[in-house]
Amino acid sequence: MKKIKIEELEKGMRFSKPVYFEEGNMLVPADKPLKERDIERLLKWGVTEVQTEGKVITEAEAASGEADKSLSWLTHGEMKYLKLYQSVIEEINSIFGDVASGVHVKHDLIDNVVQNILDKVRESKNDLVQLIQRGAGSQRELAAGSVNCAILSTVIGMSMKISGHRLIQLVTGTLLHDIGMIKVPKEILNKSEKLTAEELQQVRTHPLYGYRIISKELKYPEDVAVIALQHQERWDGKGYPRGIREEDIVLPARIAAVADAYEAMINIRPYRSSLIGYSAMKGILSDNGKHFDPQVLKAFLESVGIYPVGSILQLNNSSIGR
Repeated sequence: MKKIKIEELEKGMRFSKPVYFEEGNMLVPADKPLKERDIERLLKWGVTEVQTEGKVITEAEAASGEADKSLSWLTHGEMKYLKLYQSVIEEINSIFGDVASGVHVKHDLIDNVVQNILDKVRESKNDLVQLIQRGAGSQRELAAGSVNCAILSTVIGMSMKISGHRLIQLVTGTLLHDIGMIKVPKEILNKSEKLTAEELQQVRTHPLYGYRIISKELKYPEDVAVIALQHQERWDGKGYPRGIREEDIVLPARIAAVADAYEAMINIRPYRSSLIGYSAMKGILSDNGKHFDPQVLKAFLESVGIYPVGSILQLNNSSIGR
């Protein structure tokens, strides 16, 4: 591992491999530019150096795409599912675009994606979870987040022995859980600074919009639409839009809440950096019954693990293991 002093880091720097600090915590993934706030955060924490196995990517390499065209970081199993995973994300991105434009979307298009997800999770959940953790679909943020939430919810649902039409409803609802975000202005979704109270209120309308789109425009049954309506409700009653609590929240929405929170933690958003799988899982499990159903958390832990298969870790001898 090459060590780099903090004073040598500059805003916009990219590396061909992930950059870590203190006991394997990831600062930035491969080929993601360093932000000024990343460096400020390290200085605030008293970190004096970072580590990476990669090299600095020049502007020419970044422009030509040489750094991220290589998918050598994927295992054989992940490579097998990568094309399918990304095609599903593109399909959902297209569907969301059609809905936003007022184009009629047939159920068959969405139902085929749902069946695809179910089939592939049954085949190899670990490979799909790793594609999520490695940000293989991050170029389409809203669509990728929706597909990721559906995959993770499927894993949890199967662990909780949900089957038949209820499992199909779970996957459909979680796939569409954030579709109401198409009604939120893009400048708010892409804003890197803290949202104002008014902007935050606009974001908090998305479950209501999602419910209306799923039930009125896409004409799915209530059992599917209510997942979008309630996925931001919290176990302690401090969620939105209605502030309901515990088992007043339908089980699929309680599953979606856990999957959505974990997915958000491990993937980059405009307003913060991502966490590695272990750190994200630790954050979810530290909930102490405030936000999430403890039984759903238990099922998530049992199905994914505190160290999700394929997680990147720094070992005691400072080497990197997977």
